[in-house]
Amino acid sequence: MNFFDWEFAWAILPRLLDASLKTIGITLAGFSIAIVLGLFLAVGRRSRLRWLSWPVTGLIEFIRSTPLLIQVYFLFFVAPNYGLNLTALQAGIIGIALHYACYTAEVYRAGLDAVPRAQWEAVTALNMRAVTAYRKIILPQALRPILPALGNYLISMLKDTPVLSAITVVEIMQRAKNISSEHFRYLEPITMVGLFFLILSLGLAWFVRRLENRMELAR
Repeated sequence: MNFFDWEFAWAILPRLLDASLKTIGITLAGFSIAIVLGLFLAVGRRSRLRWLSWPVTGLIEFIRSTPLLIQVYFLFFVAPNYGLNLTALQAGIIGIALHYACYTAEVYRAGLDAVPRAQWEAVTALNMRAVTAYRKIILPQALRPILPALGNYLISMLKDTPVLSAITVVEIMQRAKNISSEHFRYLEPITMVGLFFLILSLGLAWFVRRLENRMELAR
């Protein structure tokens, strides 16, 4: 029976912590892109211009209906055949960002649809520029109810980063598998990776709740 070897765990900890920085970096970079791109996609989908709303809707539904693994495979292995050459890390960040942008777009759309009609009419009556209206009037009201959903997608993105190991991105899970193969011990590396995701997920959930409370107090 294999028991947890604490000495081995301490020995491999620095290597796992080093890989964890890449996991965190991918998550932060991917989510930063996703929340900005998702907003533009949501606005595009709500547009009254069919030439804009239909292609955006098609893109969102296509991305949401296909697995993240296939999308990153396409970016890394297929896209170079058409002149788009990306490193594994670039393909991973773009793939996971685009994937979650389409999910956050639907969250934004729900938030924008929840803004009272009177607010939209007031913006129109005041003849405000679209950018100003969204920044000062619409988005502050739309963000409060959707913040928990956005937080959930941030945590989901973190937990989906191991998918990128399929295109040779050495994040924390891939590093753990490499260590396991080298030493023929899987208990310690996999357990430590599980604890890493658990601790970071709980920390992110706490951060989102604090942010949500601060936004409520600011109302």
